[in-house]
Amino acid sequence: DVDECATSPCKDHQYCLNTDGSFSCKACDASCVGCTGEGSDKCETCASGYVKEDEKCTDIDECNLPEKVCVKENQDCVNTSGSYKCVCSEGFEDKDGTCVQT
Repeated sequence: DVDECATSPCKDHQYCLNTDGSFSCKACDASCVGCTGEGSDKCETCASGYVKEDEKCTDIDECNLPEKVCVKENQDCVNTSGSYKCVCSEGFEDKDGTCVQT
């Protein structure tokens, strides 16, 4: 078997998996920018919104940072994978970028 992966035939966001007589390109974990294999522990660097923790790229919970990320009145922070979103608190709705009571 020739190891086709030795020539790095895959794209930046993929890793190469050598198979008998061939190879396949597999997508890197969403937490990675470049990887050497499957999973968040094989990242070359962590994607934006992720931090290296215990040799793995883990999601940063922006909602628990000391500095508030959702600063408008009556707004709550919702953590998402690799990011966050600001939503109006319960009983409020977004009206032209302001959370007003419903």
